[in-house]
Formats: sequence, C-alpha cells, structure tokens
Amino acid sequence: CVPGALSPTVILCGMYAATFGLAQEPFSIAPDPRYLFMSERHREALAHLLYGVKGGGGGFVLLTGEIGAGKTTVCRCLLEQVPKRCNVAYIFNPKLTALELLKTVCEEFHVSVQPAPAGGALTAKDYLDPFNKFLLETHAVGLNNVLIIDEAQNLAADVLEQLRLLTNLETNERKLLQIVLIGQPELRSMLRRPELEQVAQRVIARYHLDALSEEETNQYLRHRLAIAGLTSAMPFSQHAMQSIHQAARGVPRRINLVADRALLGAYAESVPLVDKRIVDKAAAEVFGAERRADRIEELRRLGPWALGLGGLRRRRGSGLGFRRRFALRPVDSLRPDAH
Repeated sequence: CVPGALSPTVILCGMYAATFGLAQEPFSIAPDPRYLFMSERHREALAHLLYGVKGGGGGFVLLTGEIGAGKTTVCRCLLEQVPKRCNVAYIFNPKLTALELLKTVCEEFHVSVQPAPAGGALTAKDYLDPFNKFLLETHAVGLNNVLIIDEAQNLAADVLEQLRLLTNLETNERKLLQIVLIGQPELRSMLRRPELEQVAQRVIARYHLDALSEEETNQYLRHRLAIAGLTSAMPFSQHAMQSIHQAARGVPRRINLVADRALLGAYAESVPLVDKRIVDKAAAEVFGAERRADRIEELRRLGPWALGLGGLRRRRGSGLGFRRRFALRPVDSLRPDAH
C-alpha cells in the first residue's frame, strides 16, 4: 500500500496483513532496505558497478533498466560497498544546464567556489578550476572521487558532453573522476547518437538490468512475505504467482502493485488463498488503462484485419468498395415524415 493519509484502502491493507499471518504489509512500494532482494542479475549489475568504481580508472559506468526494475536498489548497495577512501556525490535530478551541472557537482563534492563579481555571473571556468584543484588534491592523498547521476536519460546532449570533459581531468597515471550513469533504456539509445559517440567511447562498463524470470518472481514474493513475518501458509497459489509474473512482466515494482491489490481482493472476498482469478482482477484494476492502451496500439498495428474488415478492402477492378457497399442514407430520409 502506498504510504500517505489513512484512506479506506490503507486501513484494509493493515487489516489483511493480520488475516494472512503477516506482521506488516509485504508489498509496499516505499523503499525499505529490510526487503532488499538481490536476484542473480541484480548481483551481476552490482559487480559491474563495483568494478567501474574500484578499478575502472575513470570514464563512465552505465546501468540501465526499465522503470521499477531495481536500479535504485543496486545503487544503494553500491553506496554501501564503496571503499572508505572514496568521495561520492549523488545527483538525482539531472534536468540541468551544463553550467547548473558544474555548480551542482561542486556543491555535492563540497568544493568552494569564489562568488561572482558584482553585477557579473560565474562561468564554467569559475567552477572547473576549483574542481580540478580539488581532484588533484584528493588524488595526492589517495582518495578517489565518484559522481553518480540517477535518471540520466534526462540529461541533455550538451550536458553529457560537459560530463565527458570532466572525465578529461587526469594525471599521467589515471583519470581523476569516475562517473556512474543510471537510467532507463532510452539512455542506451541516446549514447548511440552520432554526436555522442565520444561519450559512448568513454563507457568502461555497462549493464542492462532485465526483468525477473518467473522463478525469480516466485522467490521475490516468498522473500517479501517472509520478511513481513509470514507465519501461515503461502497465500498465493502457484497459478496466481504465474499470473502475477505475467501481469507485472517481472518488474519488481509492478509485482508489488499486483500482489498487494490481490491480497486486498482476497481479504475483501473472505478467501484464504489468492488464486488466478483474483490476480487477474487485481491486475485489471492496477493496469487497466495501460492494458487498454496496449490493446489499441496492437489493433492499430495490425490494421483492418484485426477488426475483421480485411475482406472489405476494395478489390482491384471490381468497382465495389467499402463506401458503395455500405453507403449511408441521407439524414432526411431517416425522418419519420420522410416516408
């Protein structure tokens, strides 16, 4: 259940937890480190990030994945395992201009910047010079610096180019700044653009976080139920878990939404076990508009054949088209006094 004001739905969620032998709601979408579930692919993603941070020697490390796939989970694990002699700056709102980015980077690394002269404004050089000095000083005492940017698919092309220029800061031995870009799949597409080829060439490690498999979805459900204190039998049938996986497409956040609504539905119907019917109903409630949009797009892609109108297409040379076979009568002829 989504945290917030106490609504009837929130109250019901609190009630169903006890009914199913749970100490708390197991499928809240609020991030809670106690419910951390690291699948094999999450561990692989973390390994790629750690390689880039610990031994990459500068450049970009890339992590992409669908919305709700667990990128933030992996990032939190990364932050917990970053070496002690490492400064980390985290930017989660990258909709910035190139100059705003430099300002934010200096702020996050606590780099002092001289104020602008009276009536003037700071330039990129005013930020780059003290930042470069900071990188050299920290390198001299054995410290590494890592910049993590979340939602990186929102970065403008000129901002990505500015980030590339930051990776040019180096000594004779190594680069002085490691940059981790975390974003949705569009980020990969952006880096394929010709004008960003130089940025793409600086990527030293990349990983795309795929959705969970059906087996991993089952493990994920059981894991969260166990953390929530499950003391009774598994509240989902096997077919129900299969339906959850299909409806959620293996995306953890979507799994939480469907599973939570399904438990609420079973509680409302006073049944002890969530079956496929309840899951399908829950999925329709949670993803109803999305499913209708997908179906409309599918029909549009298939064209008239999907509507059974394929045979109404005009035949060459027949002179008998859709309009002639189904010609509309004038509106006046449909009036009662016209007959």
